[in-house]
Amino acid sequence: MADGVEVSESAASPLAVLGPGPLTSYWQFRRAVARAQLAEWLPPSRQLLVDISGPDSAGSGQAAARGHTVIKVIPPRQAAAHTLATQRHRRGVVVPVVAEPASLAFLATGCVDAVIAEDGALSRQLMAEDLAAEIARVLRPGGQLLASVDSLVLGMAILAEQRCWAGLTDLPHAEVVLIPWPDGTITRCFGVSQFRDLLTEAGLEVRWIRPRTVLSPLLVEHVLHGNPGAIERLVRAELAAGRDRPAVSPRAAARRGRPGEDGMFPAESFGISLLAAAGKPAPSR
Repeated sequence: MADGVEVSESAASPLAVLGPGPLTSYWQFRRAVARAQLAEWLPPSRQLLVDISGPDSAGSGQAAARGHTVIKVIPPRQAAAHTLATQRHRRGVVVPVVAEPASLAFLATGCVDAVIAEDGALSRQLMAEDLAAEIARVLRPGGQLLASVDSLVLGMAILAEQRCWAGLTDLPHAEVVLIPWPDGTITRCFGVSQFRDLLTEAGLEVRWIRPRTVLSPLLVEHVLHGNPGAIERLVRAELAAGRDRPAVSPRAAARRGRPGEDGMFPAESFGISLLAAAGKPAPSR
């Protein structure tokens, strides 16, 4: 509950929790892509990470398996349903901490090397600016952030499904986009520019912003229906597609006559979620 508005406690949504049926293979593909993107982003050396993605996120275990120490934040209202014991992996460890994910007050300033805010962690906070500022505070200079948010594409799809035509008309002009799920919870959706502004105004330098996936659900379903073992090739193709679209500055995009690129990935129309990598600037010498 935030300011009298119920916010979704997890990444579960009418789209993300589809069981057997339409697009099941696509959701398996998305999860595989998320694992691969996290693997590419994880620091090569052992570091202290904080994961605020939610108790159901697999990112903490993946990072610990790479040798990192991970503080996994679990909301108090969900603590009873999850194991709170320290989880030791062959190389690293996951330490669960019961705390409000909207506030990292239990952490000292500049004490962690990286933050994982996956599964729409920022979208689950109506005041995402406060959480972004807290992330910037606890990161050491040079520290890194990997974060995903629900996109405007998802927000538009939900409004269309609910036949909220007036909301659809106003959405492109809104500074803050709050979308109600059918279950009464709220998600905050971002466009590329809004996501970039959220992070830069918190004091972080955005390295890139791109859709979680570029390959369409229908394409993925078609390929995997005929060849389920092709998922690894599809994941490699997805990662390559992201790397082939280098980030450019807004000024450079304007010089090229394409200001709509928004300084990052131009594909505003791709994907139901956006992924960003950002860092806390090191002090100038």
